[in-house]
This record gives sequence, structure tokens and C-alpha cells, in this order.
Amino acid sequence: MKVSIVGGSGYAGGESLRLLLGHPKVTLGQVTSESNAGKYVHSVHPNLRKRTDLKFVSALDLEPCEVLFVALPHGSSMKRMPEFLSVAERVIDLGADFRLRDPADYPKWYGAPHARPDLLGQAVYGIPELHREAIKSARIITGAGCNATTTILGLLPLFKHGLADPSRVVVEVKVGSSEAGAKASDSSHHPERSHAVRSFQPTMHRHTAEVMQELTFGGQTPKVYFSATAVELVRGILATCHVFLKDNLAEKDIWRVYRQEYGQEPFLRIVKDRTGIYRYPEPKILAGSNFCDVGFERDEGSDRLVVMAALDNLMKGAAGNGVQAMNVACGFEETLGLEFLGLHPI
Repeated sequence: MKVSIVGGSGYAGGESLRLLLGHPKVTLGQVTSESNAGKYVHSVHPNLRKRTDLKFVSALDLEPCEVLFVALPHGSSMKRMPEFLSVAERVIDLGADFRLRDPADYPKWYGAPHARPDLLGQAVYGIPELHREAIKSARIITGAGCNATTTILGLLPLFKHGLADPSRVVVEVKVGSSEAGAKASDSSHHPERSHAVRSFQPTMHRHTAEVMQELTFGGQTPKVYFSATAVELVRGILATCHVFLKDNLAEKDIWRVYRQEYGQEPFLRIVKDRTGIYRYPEPKILAGSNFCDVGFERDEGSDRLVVMAALDNLMKGAAGNGVQAMNVACGFEETLGLEFLGLHPI
């Protein structure tokens, strides 16, 4: 199957490249980058040396393909989606342009109206664990925000089964620097980032909208209070979520619900050991893998449940999830090309 990538010079595009080059059912067609057109792909992604001799091309030279991955900054792909759909049977957009279903949400969370609201109804939110059946027939499959993915997968079983109070959900995510993308900034300058534990979005993080959208069940949209903190990681997210249970559930009851939802999921692992330093989810051991680890702790004497979820933001939070969605859409084994287990130690 021929697959091409638009925006292949960034981190998400580079991870998509790495995964697709090793995918047994894929032939990598073209990789675009306007600023690097004509250069070898490995000049930007040195880890791919001796793995591919492809050169970047301009998106103006795109040829037909079965699947097109799009890894562009917000605001770019919505304007060009008709062009992308004209050359590809399916588009997997790793950016933010089609994540929210309601066009009225874009001015609030992204500061501008959606350029193609007529196409929003064709897009399926691309987390397979949530929308596996819909992904199979979708032409536009969206990426999901990495912070949103971590939070949603951590909390999904509770809200799906109506066990948590939707009126108050408090989430704090600690994120690595690659979340901000490959373009350098003041905040990513090494002397400023090194040893940092920096709150950068204590309120109104745009991924909040995705969390509320995807955790809405039975017409009840949870009120999510979301904060984000930058820490000294390159890859990785740890979400710590505080929810308040409706009923006085014991931990064994919560275990049962999570096992029911995630027991057969290939990339969801429930992590809760009695001893050891890895008894809860830890992003460090997930680097390069497509796993999301989820754990929880019942606060005895109160109705609070602390849910922890961790993943690699460039994998399950971006490119890995996109390849997983491609596998589902194309009828491949869902784990194909995603078998890497992560490194330890790192």
C-alpha cells in the first residue's frame, strides 16, 4: 500500500516516517517539506540514515496514494483538505484541525473560526480504543492531542460506565519538550528548559475541549479543570487525574471496570503493583512504544479516585496512534509496525 506524508520534517512527521519505513504492508511514497525540498530525508532525521534514500518534495508535487499522513501546524490542513482528499483515499491528519466536532468550539479554543466546517462531519476522532468501527469507513481520520489522549484513556472507563461525578474533574499533565514541536523557541532554549518544572498552561489548554467531547456519555459533558506543566523530559506525558466517585466503590470494583474495558486492548496496560518504583504509570519506560499505561489509587475515607496515565507523546500521542488507526482502517493487524516495547533503562 502506498503511503505518503505531508509535513515530514517535524517530530510527528519524523516518527511517522520511522514507523512507516518498518511497516510490512506499506511502501513509502513521498515525504513533503517546503523548506527542505530536494534534501535527503535523513539530513533532517539522522536516525534514518542508511534506511531510506528518499528526498523531500514540495506538496505541489504530490502523487496519488492510498493513505496520506498530514503533520502540519494548526490552521494549515483545514484549508487544504479538499486537495489532500483529491490525491488520497484516506487522510490521517495528525494536527488539530479536525479534532472538534462543533465548529463553534474553534473560535473559543483555537482563536479563529474553522475554514471548512462542511468537512467536520466527515472526520472521525482517531483514537481506535474509542472509535474503532467508525475509523474503518472514515476518509478523514483525525489525530488526537497528546495530552487529551493520555487523559481520555485514563478516564474513559469511569465515564463510560457513569461512575464519576461529571461536575468536577481535575487534571494536571506533566509533559516533555518534544510536545512543543521541532521549531526552537525561548522556552525550549536549553538553559531555560534544563531542570525546569514550569507551569505553562494552568487554565484554558485547548486539549481540554477534546477531553470534554470524548468523555461525554448519555448527554452529560464533564466539567474538566485542566493544567499543564513542562518538565525536563524530551518524550513523555504523565496525567494525574482527580475524579470523585458517585458510589462508594471498592478498588476491586474499579479494577473490574478497567479490565472489562482494556483487557483485550493491545496498547492499554493497567499498572498497579504493591511494591517497586514502577508500581504506577511512568513515561520513562514508554519511550518509543505505542503503549498507554493506566493506574489508579483510591483515596480511603473520601470519594476521590486518583487516576494516572502515561504515554510517549510522539507515539501513542501522535504518530503511533496514527499508524494504529491506519491499520484499523485498512484491515491490517492492529499492532502491525508498532511492536516496539520501549527501552529500559534510558
